[in-house]
Amino acid sequence: MKSELDPLPTPTNAEGTARRVGVEIELGALEEGRVADILCETLGGEAEKVHGKGWKVKGSSLGDLQVYLDSRYLDDDDNRRLAQVLREVARNVVPVEIVTDPILPDQIAEFDEALDRLAAEGATGTAAGVFLGFGVHFNPEVTGSELSDILPVVTAFALLEDHLRLIAGIDLARRALPFVDPYPRNLVDALARGGLTSLEDLIDVYLKLAPSRNYALDMLCLFAHLDRRRVSRSIDLTSISPRPTYHFRLPDCRIDEPDWSLALEWNRWVLVERVANDPLLLNRLKRAWLEHRAALTTVRGDWAERSREILLNGNVLCAR
Repeated sequence: MKSELDPLPTPTNAEGTARRVGVEIELGALEEGRVADILCETLGGEAEKVHGKGWKVKGSSLGDLQVYLDSRYLDDDDNRRLAQVLREVARNVVPVEIVTDPILPDQIAEFDEALDRLAAEGATGTAAGVFLGFGVHFNPEVTGSELSDILPVVTAFALLEDHLRLIAGIDLARRALPFVDPYPRNLVDALARGGLTSLEDLIDVYLKLAPSRNYALDMLCLFAHLDRRRVSRSIDLTSISPRPTYHFRLPDCRIDEPDWSLALEWNRWVLVERVANDPLLLNRLKRAWLEHRAALTTVRGDWAERSREILLNGNVLCAR
């Protein structure tokens, strides 16, 4: 059975405007133009070929959508035949990516209907092959730019990450391609201990302990938006798009599995925000983490189970 879409605990930003989320999803087995056509059939709008950049679906019910093969080497006008051969080979391992404009969270359900149609037409996900690293990214708008808006969310994610990985059923043993790393445990330690009294403190700790985009919650886009100069001293910003959003990167697109949905994956993020909005529950997790780390031997599997118990005792349902 498909998951119902959970609402955000804080649906508006500091200005009182409804928060939006950008969605990126990767899939295989369908040509980009066919993907664009199916999106038009389900969401409305008009498909337009964009030279060197795949396709654009303009004026859909979700706004504009970009559809492209995720490779920069496949639109070579100097050697069209070679480009076509490369494109056909790459389609087996390089995903077609769909990128939305920022949409209202409620619209994720509508996007799911379009993805069901794509699956019915043969779209495949991560499980289709050992070399496939197809994923789903959510870019939820932050509630505000203060430390009190951001620190609880980062801390909640850090303390829930092992639990989220466990319930997602990620099978790393079958992966030939690298997967996003878990947060370093010394970063989780710093967040659990507290004592960060400013955004500058939080950014500095993150840049010192996790100076990479290769995490499931990539904070560099947001931190570059908030303090570009500070981040640029430690990170090359060439590939970073500063924006007032979190960048939540899920490793799997399971579009071809019957019970999978974007709603299921979105609900994992909602769980993070629900914990962030519950100071008592968040503090219980922080204390438990520090106790866990004080043990002679600790492993991530043990913490995944312990954090799940705390969530259940706090009447926060675990996303499956």
